[in-house]
Amino acid sequence: MEPNAGPAVQRPVLPAGYGLPDSAVGLLSWSDVEQRLTASQHYWLSTVRPDGTPHSVPRWGVWLEGRFYYDGAPTTRHARNAQHNPACTLTLESGTQVVIVEGISVATSAASDGLGARLAVAFTKYHPQYAPDADAWAGPDGGGLRMIIPRRALAWFAFPTDCTRFVFSDGASPESDPN
Repeated sequence: MEPNAGPAVQRPVLPAGYGLPDSAVGLLSWSDVEQRLTASQHYWLSTVRPDGTPHSVPRWGVWLEGRFYYDGAPTTRHARNAQHNPACTLTLESGTQVVIVEGISVATSAASDGLGARLAVAFTKYHPQYAPDADAWAGPDGGGLRMIIPRRALAWFAFPTDCTRFVFSDGASPESDPN
């Protein structure tokens, strides 16, 4: 699957009083945000239970080629939630160096084009002993591999001056939900 082209970069729409600049000066670049997604070792994944209530769980994973890859048994709460409703949110740990990615989580596999090898290398950020074998996700069920396809993201590292929204070309229209 081809990753998204670079996202559109915009100011988010927030209520008056938050001090967001009126201009595009100070907006973050997607490459700066993506660098933090790639380097992070700790992520929070939020999914929606079948009864509509939220579920959040810390996850290990890797940001690679415009997607977030993580795995888990299909019996885990987060995987069952995503099977029922693929909408999810991925965040980093910090409340001041903020990256929030909204998207959908889909089951996938790394059966072709060397993706398994690239994922195995990326997972060495945790420790070489935890890096899965390149063939771990090659089977028809993907070995529990899931991929988050981003729809939009919100990030800031010096709120409010650099508060930035990113909308991916296959994402929801910002007019339908301005934040």
